[in-house]
Amino acid sequence: MDTLLQFLGLILHIDKSLGVFIQNYGAWVYAVLFLIVFCETGLVVFPFLPGDSLLFIGGAFAASHEMDLFALIALLLVAAVFGNTVNYWIGRAIGPKVFDTNIPVLERFLDRAALQKTHNFYEKHGGKTIVIARFVPVVRTFAPFVAGVSSMSHARFQLFNIMGALIWVLLLVLLGYFFGNIPFIKQYLNVIVLVGIGAAIVPVAIGALWKMSRRNSKA
Repeated sequence: MDTLLQFLGLILHIDKSLGVFIQNYGAWVYAVLFLIVFCETGLVVFPFLPGDSLLFIGGAFAASHEMDLFALIALLLVAAVFGNTVNYWIGRAIGPKVFDTNIPVLERFLDRAALQKTHNFYEKHGGKTIVIARFVPVVRTFAPFVAGVSSMSHARFQLFNIMGALIWVLLLVLLGYFFGNIPFIKQYLNVIVLVGIGAAIVPVAIGALWKMSRRNSKA
């Protein structure tokens, strides 16, 4: 429980946490950012990680010369593209049966309601989902998985994957770079992080509650 609270504290105050980490560990901060973005986009059980907030705050630190802007952008682009690619191949490996059968490991961690909504969105918008989803928490994590499940060709997937990663990373990092150190924004940065986390966690929580209510109604 203490570890969970420490993790939540780290995420909620990620602007201060990153500053302390940079002071203590220097360039290792790039590895941490890579890992967080990769896990959020590459592992379907981590949709709650604060990708948007992290990119924005990273850009703000680059503006204050505590991080290198070009290294940050390059690293995050690789993490975003590689994460989505891994997620896509997981979807390809599992296949359509994920919607039809109960896989014990997935059932424990997977938000099936969010997965189904992403699948419906994908059916409507096709490959554009991979680009649009970059800006939608939770959907961002499930979109490449659904593309793999739906057997989108790898070449077509990578086209949308790279396009989406470029737009997402460049936009949010540069927004942080140019606006992240404005006093008003710095003062309310925790609120921005909370909103980003809430946008990711609330749908997952609603899905979990919905699943529990269905189980109770069947009991």
